[in-house]
Amino acid sequence: MSYYVYILLCEDSSYYTGHTKDVERRFEQHSKGLGSRYTKIHKPVRILYVEECGSLSQAMERERQIKTLGHSQKQQLATR
Repeated sequence: MSYYVYILLCEDSSYYTGHTKDVERRFEQHSKGLGSRYTKIHKPVRILYVEECGSLSQAMERERQIKTLGHSQKQQLATR
């Protein structure tokens, strides 16, 4: 089963990064305020980036890598 790392664009132009099996379902959860503490405060606008990973551990590692990037680096990643 595939896992995905995703970046959401929030209303305040910040980014939220997470991992999941189902990106659309997870975005809906975030949009309803059920996803994470961060997205309760910073409302998500749209899915900016999705990357498929082969396993949960790979997705978690990739999420950690992306979270270390700066705002402009995440923006560049999303426009590739």
